[in-house]
Amino acid sequence: MAQRTRRLAIPIAALLGVILVALIVSSWLLNRDALRAAVEAQIRAVTGLDLVVKGGTDISVFPASYVSFHDVGLKGGAGVDPALTVDVLTANLRLLPLLLQRFEIADVMMLRPHIRVVRDINGESNWTPFVGTITRAMKPGADNQLSFSEIRIQDGTLSYEDPVRQVKEALDDIDLSLAWPSISRSFAATGQFDWRGERVDGSISIGDFLAALSGDRSGFKARLASAPLKVAFDGTIANRTSLMMEGTMTIDSSSLRNALRWTGQAPPGNGGFGRFALKARANVVGASVALTNVNVELDGNVAEGVMTYANNGRQSLQATLAADALDFTPYISTFRLLASGAHDWNRQLFDLDSLSTTDLDIRLSAAKVTVGPSKLGRTAIGANLRNGALALSVGEAQIYGGIAKGSFRLSRIDADADVKAQFQLTDVDLQACASELFGVNKLSGRGNLGLSLAASGSSPFALAQSLNGTATLTGHDGAIAGFNAEQLLKRLERRPLSGVGGFRSGSTPYDNLMVALKFADGTATLQDVHVDGPAHVTLSGTASVPAREFDLKGVASLAAVAPNTAPSFELPFVVQGPWDDPLIFPDPDSLIRRSPASAPLVDAMKDRKTRDAVRSMIERFTGGGAKPATPDEAATAPANGPAAVGDAKPN
Repeated sequence: MAQRTRRLAIPIAALLGVILVALIVSSWLLNRDALRAAVEAQIRAVTGLDLVVKGGTDISVFPASYVSFHDVGLKGGAGVDPALTVDVLTANLRLLPLLLQRFEIADVMMLRPHIRVVRDINGESNWTPFVGTITRAMKPGADNQLSFSEIRIQDGTLSYEDPVRQVKEALDDIDLSLAWPSISRSFAATGQFDWRGERVDGSISIGDFLAALSGDRSGFKARLASAPLKVAFDGTIANRTSLMMEGTMTIDSSSLRNALRWTGQAPPGNGGFGRFALKARANVVGASVALTNVNVELDGNVAEGVMTYANNGRQSLQATLAADALDFTPYISTFRLLASGAHDWNRQLFDLDSLSTTDLDIRLSAAKVTVGPSKLGRTAIGANLRNGALALSVGEAQIYGGIAKGSFRLSRIDADADVKAQFQLTDVDLQACASELFGVNKLSGRGNLGLSLAASGSSPFALAQSLNGTATLTGHDGAIAGFNAEQLLKRLERRPLSGVGGFRSGSTPYDNLMVALKFADGTATLQDVHVDGPAHVTLSGTASVPAREFDLKGVASLAAVAPNTAPSFELPFVVQGPWDDPLIFPDPDSLIRRSPASAPLVDAMKDRKTRDAVRSMIERFTGGGAKPATPDEAATAPANGPAAVGDAKPN
């Protein structure tokens, strides 16, 4: 056995020796100029681009077979900037054909290439001739049959320019492998690159590379993964007259706000837009993307529906989505109408830049909606943002135990926000409504609220200063906290001067409530305000919206004992001070006039003689009518003041 092995090893070694000698001899006898010319011709035949070598050329046959060109450029013609420049372009050669004096490239490696892509007004680029040439070269039976099936790029850069759309992008530190195995029609590209400061891992797979290059339909898979964003697509691709893709698309981001900034988009507002995930059936035609069977998640909100995105010079997004529950709190969390302490309007300037970047047309419906402290039931909302104007419409929303309908419009005028709102709330819980909308916690019952308001300004405080419009409130079966008008009136009716120590305690129940206001430049004028119940209350006056203060006068009276009769007791009162804690006090003149003890004094003051006598008496005790004493009189006056006062004569 050992002898047979030794006999077999001897011819094998001899064959290897012959091959080695043949390689050495062929390397000596090889026409290097012909080899270089053959490699250049193959590259020109495959790419359709002229190979311009400015540096030296390295040729090796053994132990490695390759041709390396230094400082290389590929360009489409005279006077045209190079589409590709490479520091070192190496063409690795197939060994066996080389022994037979046939020069075939196995693969190409480009070290530090600089790729330049420029689109023209017709949508084509300076690489369009290359795509057409390589398509012809890959067809079976082609004259210039593509010999090599892999290109590797190391430490490359790519610049993209679209003068029509004014777009410039750059990819750096590109490490990429492009492969189209000769035994199949597929194509694959895998690698990494830097874009806008982030490292991106990417891969592309095409099922029929020749069909894709010809613009026909082919299977297509793509994946891009970076820290801000991950995108994947699995479907088909075609490019006859424009790019067409159809398949399943998935997008995932830990922060949509960071992803938008990374891609050059301005995220709206300052709150929300965190965790984001989308999976849908995508149909891409040119710059338009239609998504069906959409399942989207944003900040914990999950919805289903359809979406359409287009970028034809201006971005636009249309969507119709439905959800079980939506929480809009993250998007308004940074917006504050009131400053800290809730005693003054917020004076921070609005940021309206996001209104002019994108056009939106969104329809949302949800079984439950949360907006800050407000909880809504079944709700249908429409949002339209076009040319910097935002319009919100509420078809119907279950809120505060009732129904809300209305519209809200926000547009930008220079640095100011122009706001218009019209809402109608029907059969709502007034306590929850007044507390959440206006910060007033003293009203209860059920009723209707109508608002038609307009304002403009650069901050919430400026909006309050320019507020115009009307507001109406009707309520029933409720109460106004802070004072009990009925009990107070009954007590003051019996004893007008008994004091009003309990005036700011308890509550005033009502059967019906009516409030009608008119706003003009931030001042609300009470046009019709009355409360009907055990006590009847009417109010008039104004309220300052910027200062959040009342300046009101009212009359409270006990309900008449018999119909069509005057009330037995009426009490004028005043309401002044801040909205959240106003001062409410009665008119003292009316209390004095109704007091049995003070009534004779009041009547006596009506007679001139009696009034003068009373006045004289008061001045004797107060000294208000005495003439100032001379220095001598002051020195001789008795020490006891009463005697001196008694001798004084009134004026």
